[in-house]
Amino acid sequence: MLSCDICGETVTSELDMKSHLLIVHMENEVICPFCKLSGVNYDEVCFHIETAHFEHNELERNLEKTNKIQYGTSDNRKDNSQQCRMDVNSSMPSACASNPKISAQILPEDSTLKHKAFYSENLTESRKPRSKGKQCNLSLIKGSIYDTMYSPPECPFCGETEDCSQDMETHVKTKHANFLDTAVEDCDQPLYDCPMCGLICTNYHILQEHVDLHLEESNFRQGMERIQCSRDLELAHQLQQEEDQKRRSEESIQERDEFQKLQQQYGLDGSGGYKQQHLRSLEREVNHGRMPPSEFHRRKADMMESLAVGIDDGKTRTSGIIEALYRYYQNAAPDVRRVWLSAVLDHFHSSYGDKGWGCGYRNFQMLLSSLLQNDAYDDCLKGMSIPCIPKIQSMIEDAWREGFDPQGASQLNNKLQGTKAWIGACEIYTLLTSLRVKCRIVDFHKSTGPLGTHPRLFEWILNYYSSEREGGPKVLCTSKPPIYLQHQGHSRTVIGIEERKNRTLCLLIFDPGCPSREMQKLLKQDMEASSLKQLRKFVGNLKHKQYQIVAVEGVLTAEEKTARRQASQVFIAEKIP
Repeated sequence: MLSCDICGETVTSELDMKSHLLIVHMENEVICPFCKLSGVNYDEVCFHIETAHFEHNELERNLEKTNKIQYGTSDNRKDNSQQCRMDVNSSMPSACASNPKISAQILPEDSTLKHKAFYSENLTESRKPRSKGKQCNLSLIKGSIYDTMYSPPECPFCGETEDCSQDMETHVKTKHANFLDTAVEDCDQPLYDCPMCGLICTNYHILQEHVDLHLEESNFRQGMERIQCSRDLELAHQLQQEEDQKRRSEESIQERDEFQKLQQQYGLDGSGGYKQQHLRSLEREVNHGRMPPSEFHRRKADMMESLAVGIDDGKTRTSGIIEALYRYYQNAAPDVRRVWLSAVLDHFHSSYGDKGWGCGYRNFQMLLSSLLQNDAYDDCLKGMSIPCIPKIQSMIEDAWREGFDPQGASQLNNKLQGTKAWIGACEIYTLLTSLRVKCRIVDFHKSTGPLGTHPRLFEWILNYYSSEREGGPKVLCTSKPPIYLQHQGHSRTVIGIEERKNRTLCLLIFDPGCPSREMQKLLKQDMEASSLKQLRKFVGNLKHKQYQIVAVEGVLTAEEKTARRQASQVFIAEKIP
């Protein structure tokens, strides 16, 4: 908004201000500078000054001759004087005021005094400084020499005074050119460049308002940008939340599927246990024509009887292999320097009911078959036979109820019967300890040789079977029970170790996945070396990341059994290395 410096009125633009000055202060309002006569036009006020203020005009003309400054034309003044003399409506005192002599002769003395008083009053009034609010016209400033002579001229816009009217005119043209109709081109007016757009302004106030508009526009744009940025952030946050929710949903589905696969893999999917799988396998054989119905019913009856008494039916057992190996090493194997064999044991392989998940149970049967033939364990295993797999599951549950390995029991939901749950080294240790069989778990948790091999495992087994490596017979049947060997996904039984002539070691292993027809090849009198291939495992053949063994060391007393039950609350295995 712009404010008029003369009357204080506010307008909205420079064009409106120019129109306001022209209409209000230059055309419509003309005031006599001597007596404040108003309400007349410019020609009428000039005539009034020529007739009523003749003395001031004489002084003005003298000053113009002295300073050689031209304001107006003499012709106009002469015409105005003649018009004054010819005007019939003008009064005698006013008409005769142009000649002092005539006025002195014609006018009476009181009239002269009145005229002098009137002149003095106007002179005093003209010397009073005018305020900014007084309405003035630039044309009057050009034509009024009276103010120049009797008082310093004052700017009608800002109130500043100058020494003469010419200086005041220059001041108005240079300082207040924006209030005039046209700008003054030939005066030294300072110009102001807008630092934001380069627009040239003649007044710093206008420049300041112009720059403020830039700032307001910039603030508005920044505000809109902030609003847009906020909306973009909200949208990005919403999209991120949707993506996270979708990812979590996909991960949840994937985890559920993987968990179901693991449950199915480890026999915890609720699809039944040994009995159900055995019957489904027999039915499949009948449906494919590989088994007659009579054989199906006979095997089903045998299975039901075995489950009823809790004893393995022996259909997967192979006996006499240790004795056959002893004979073979005595008469053959020229590349073997020495060999140590475990105590006598039987081989058990998987059947219809436990194929794919029963290796841990079958290895326990192998280990138990060796202990049952060792008199040292008669006290703790007295009257026991080789149990069937459901019976072994029941025995492990009994050990859990006694307080052994509560963490392992929790992982298997405290239930094994009626499931196909896998068991490992911890369950074998728990079961043997509950039977008062002294044993230990050793965890070979990382590789100890090149290419992911475990030479420390071979060394430990050699030390277990042999106290003296030098001297003695080539083949030694020890009284040491076999060793339960566990790795990810499978378990086997170590029944001996070879020391080759090149000083390398080779384990002899029973695998429950090897069927009876293959194991019975080892019972032949003319056993071939190729038959031992399924038993021999060199260092380079065992490259799983981790191996655990359960080694039997004797019999526990009742106190030792109690102590080990307490220790199994937080199960800690011996680690090598």
